[in-house]
Amino acid sequence: MFKNHPKGLLQAAFSNMGERFGYYIMNAVLALFLCSKFGLSDETSGLIASLFLAAIYVMSLVGGVIADRTQNYQRTIESGLVVMALGYVALSIPVLATPENNSYLLAFTIFALVLIAVGNGLFKGNLQAIVGQMYDDFETEAAKVSPERLKWAQGQRDAGFQIFYVFINLGALAAPFIAPVLRSWWLGRNGLTYDAALPQLCHKYINGTIGDNLGNLQELATKVGGNSADLASFCPHYLDVFNTGVHYSFIASVVTMLISLIIFMSSKKLFPMPGKKEQIVNVEYTDEEKASMAKEIKQRMYALFAVLGISVFFWFSFHQNGQSLSFFARDFVNTDSVAPEIWQAVNPFFVISLTPLIMWVFAYFTKKGKPISTPRKIAYGMGIAGFAYLFLMGFSLVHNYPSAEQFTSLEPAVRATMKAGPMMLILTYFFLTVAELFISPLGLSFVSKVAPKNLQGLCQGLWLGATAVGNGFLWIGPLMYNKWPIWTCWLVFAIVCFISMVVMFGMVKWLELKQNQQEKKPTPLKSGLRK
Repeated sequence: MFKNHPKGLLQAAFSNMGERFGYYIMNAVLALFLCSKFGLSDETSGLIASLFLAAIYVMSLVGGVIADRTQNYQRTIESGLVVMALGYVALSIPVLATPENNSYLLAFTIFALVLIAVGNGLFKGNLQAIVGQMYDDFETEAAKVSPERLKWAQGQRDAGFQIFYVFINLGALAAPFIAPVLRSWWLGRNGLTYDAALPQLCHKYINGTIGDNLGNLQELATKVGGNSADLASFCPHYLDVFNTGVHYSFIASVVTMLISLIIFMSSKKLFPMPGKKEQIVNVEYTDEEKASMAKEIKQRMYALFAVLGISVFFWFSFHQNGQSLSFFARDFVNTDSVAPEIWQAVNPFFVISLTPLIMWVFAYFTKKGKPISTPRKIAYGMGIAGFAYLFLMGFSLVHNYPSAEQFTSLEPAVRATMKAGPMMLILTYFFLTVAELFISPLGLSFVSKVAPKNLQGLCQGLWLGATAVGNGFLWIGPLMYNKWPIWTCWLVFAIVCFISMVVMFGMVKWLELKQNQQEKKPTPLKSGLRK
């Protein structure tokens, strides 16, 4: 797999895999954890989670600027891993939330999320920049052999980022199981069992807003092994045990950050050192060359921002897997034997299993002399994402699902007869994953192709910044999910994706031109270099 790729790709991929494993342990449960820990509404927890995700990608811009200015990508990455570890340590402290300390604990939790966002910003984009720099060097060496070898090396970049992306999802595959398994284990140690709906009802009882749901609470309390006759004692006890298991899972995130740090630090000699290169080589240009280069950089940035604008809408739709889709799995899908968080493992499973097939398809068309350009792949991906939500919309419409608020107010026996089977959710994740493989790793590759060499960190940060903008609107999903008939919620996401596809196809020719110009143009170094 790594044979025809730069040395260091494997180590970079493993380092990223460790960090992503720790991150997805937390991300898989974040929105649901905020609800169960603090009694927040779906909308409020969704807003906090979306702002957190947005902050991660906004901080990637800051991290990119720091690395570009210092030209010390490696030290920036190491600092990010340490800061993230501190954030996960803070999250792992199990303290029962009560009406007296609820606000303080929530503020402390948000502080921990801020640490994780800052650390992630220092790490994520800059590691991607290093991978891009590896391929710059790879292509430079190939150019010394022959033009044909250079063309082959340039074609390896997309495949390299797809391999890199697979390792991200190897970390994400197992991660969603950690928190639910530890939570169920800890519940079992305390003579209790898991029920996704019970924390919300416990919070309502404690806050005095249980109302007509008292009967449901008593029924579920008995079902999980609690004392329904003493709800005043049962409710805080169940919440404490329920959430303590989740807190313990964050310890695993701390460990994976440290493992990722060890892998990265032990492999530093394999990674590019842009700072050293800048100290060795001093390049002089004429005024005409400077003007030409400035114009070229401007055109590259225009192309980059065009793709970034489209990616905003993809991430707004795709990252509903941690928001409205997780809530949908909790409320509308029969998950009695499977915790709703675990459904997020379906996506990385498909990423890992489908990537070789999609790489083969792309290679097949290239071999036939009909290569599919990166911008065109991204346009196809938007259409596939739209189809995923169209499928989910049709299913919800046929089953006449109301809003989530109306559905959860029904009697448990009535809801049980209306819930969907797991296959429907699996198919939705299948289509969304195919769309992701057409967009996310290839978007990273596109950025590394068009980004100016001295702005690699910033431009990778801009790609993540576009993700931040999309994540900043994630809260709209839970809002629609609870207030509208559920099919209309999925229709909105489908429309967003299809409109983005049409716009992207309208720009494909121009983007292909800019990409081809960059790939054909050698590195603009003058023959008279001075040391």
